[in-house]
Amino acid sequence: MITRRNGFLAGGALAVVGAGATYAVVQDMGSLDDYNAAVAVTRATLRQAPEFDGLLRYATLAPSGHNTQPWKFRVEENRIAILPDLARRTPVVDPDDHHLFVSLGCAVENLSLASGARGRSGDIRFDPSDLGSAVFEFSRGEPSPSPLFDAIPGRQSSRSDYDGKPVGTADLRTLTAAAAIPGVDLILITDRPQINRVRELVIAGNSAQMLDSAFVGELRNWIRFSPRQALRTGDGLFSATTGNPVLPAWLGPTFFDIAFKAAAENDKYARQIASSPGIAVFVGEKEDHEHWVLAGRAAQRFALQATVLGLKCAFLNQPVEVSSLRPALANLIGLPDRRPDLVMRYGYGPIMPYSARRPVDQAIPV
Repeated sequence: MITRRNGFLAGGALAVVGAGATYAVVQDMGSLDDYNAAVAVTRATLRQAPEFDGLLRYATLAPSGHNTQPWKFRVEENRIAILPDLARRTPVVDPDDHHLFVSLGCAVENLSLASGARGRSGDIRFDPSDLGSAVFEFSRGEPSPSPLFDAIPGRQSSRSDYDGKPVGTADLRTLTAAAAIPGVDLILITDRPQINRVRELVIAGNSAQMLDSAFVGELRNWIRFSPRQALRTGDGLFSATTGNPVLPAWLGPTFFDIAFKAAAENDKYARQIASSPGIAVFVGEKEDHEHWVLAGRAAQRFALQATVLGLKCAFLNQPVEVSSLRPALANLIGLPDRRPDLVMRYGYGPIMPYSARRPVDQAIPV
């Protein structure tokens, strides 16, 4: 979420530092090529007979708010529990841990698809007595590969402009069918006046968040400005994944504070929504942890099917993060008595650098 103004600022910063220090600055940043090579390893195709760590690696390729990866894995003989990692919460943007539990749903859906494709199908259930964990219980069976499984390494949240090309009716039906999870409704918005109304809510939400210094500070803490910093932490929002320039880690926060302004961010969101042929809104039947996990599963299946179809997706969750805007969004989609869970734009766009992931063993409690 850094604006493109940073390109000018970074160049100016290097000029001020001077030629003698520029080499040290570049060395501190690391190489984008090295970053891409390291991230590609985490997205390698799953072995035919994977160990548990291979299945968990595929689970971690799920999205999460600010790429915090707020999960822990408890591996047992016949099941894997994905538990919330409360140490990786984002309490300002996500005070009730809604996004956290959505992320658990995305991860357990990946785990189920990966395990089924490699011959160990099973069932997903929610366990409220175990910190609200998403549990995958194994059974035996023939491998059940699917296009959604194949799409897991290639799925990404593409925070870029799309080309505006409409998505065909048959593909919209396929997306809807893929995301069909009991307990979750999916509303697809393709009418441009309604999309523009969503845009107004996104901009209103973004404007409110930008006025909140705690929100801005929390976001800044999860941005990774250089390839080396992104690889070292294995988490967070690396600037290159949004098409923005990289900066030395020590310099990035200063220029973030200078360049990250509401007007520029609002212009960016307006442009990106204008380039998107549709908006998907996911709404759970109830407002509880279990249905937030279900919403995550549905959204992940939608994003994976979109990847199969050559589409890109990106979350636009400001209207659900700013609680005062939720009723307007709920009315817009015709579900006035429900809490919308997720907003996602989709369309045809470029491949961006992929986000890093932490090693699996860091998410397994000792």
